[in-house]
Amino acid sequence: MTAAAARIVRLEPDEWRGLEAAHHARTDALTAGHRERAGRGEKHPVWDFLFQYYSYKPKVLRRWHPGAGVELAGAADTERSGWRWYRAGSDSGSLAPDVEGFVARNDRLVRLIRVMLARTASRPGLFDCFGLHEWAMVYRDEEHRHPQPLRLGQAGTDAVVESHELRCTHYDAFRFFTPEAEPLNRTRPTRESQPELDQPGCLHAGMDVYKWAIKLGPLVPGELLLDCFELAADIRCLDMEAAPYDLTAWGFEPVRIETTEGKADYVRRQRAFADRSNRLRERVLDAALARVPEPAAAELLAPQSG
Repeated sequence: MTAAAARIVRLEPDEWRGLEAAHHARTDALTAGHRERAGRGEKHPVWDFLFQYYSYKPKVLRRWHPGAGVELAGAADTERSGWRWYRAGSDSGSLAPDVEGFVARNDRLVRLIRVMLARTASRPGLFDCFGLHEWAMVYRDEEHRHPQPLRLGQAGTDAVVESHELRCTHYDAFRFFTPEAEPLNRTRPTRESQPELDQPGCLHAGMDVYKWAIKLGPLVPGELLLDCFELAADIRCLDMEAAPYDLTAWGFEPVRIETTEGKADYVRRQRAFADRSNRLRERVLDAALARVPEPAAAELLAPQSG
């Protein structure tokens, strides 16, 4: 099916303005703490990651898009008319996301996102890493990325790493391993191998669903984008609770993955996030990329070499 042949959903002004207002309210609630801290110049060891590592500010989240295949009646006389990747709709007063234009300008990016979402969702999840990637980032290293103390101390942290096999599959976690920790990992993920290694059990691959949704811009409906953001925030919480740092002063109780009970708790929550992230991957694929024009869609589905 081509984008031109796909049915267009038309929203009247009262409909889409209501959706936009709800999106603004939900975004403001989700980002209130961060915006307040930023206004005071305060840092947070857990939540700042969502805005600094991914480099998407609250104002980016706050901008509501209807998603691919939706036309907004009466939008041509609003500030939206100056936004990038919008085109005229079925009449002079309406606007719609410019799917064809976006894909033509961002062809390689769209291909990558399609491959990452589809291939990651197609694989079985791995649930035996126990969040040790954060431990590997401080292994035998006195200078840590976070100022918070290690709850087991340096020697205790190193001992936990040495008593396990590291099984990280995600390049953007592995690249922060200390030099001493890298040889302890079962695999050596690279940027080039990422499409072949990412799997739904990985917390960082789950957070990346939010990254891919942001990069698809106006093709992703606002409510879906915020669902992806909420997933990333929930995963970030577990990621830091299972980390070697002592974050109790910030209100985070540790998941003690060095114990049998802690491992079981981590895996239980990890499995739930794998299911949730896969549902969101499918939603992003259906909402944003189902209308990718031919032949680009066929090229995206073509197998690629590792």
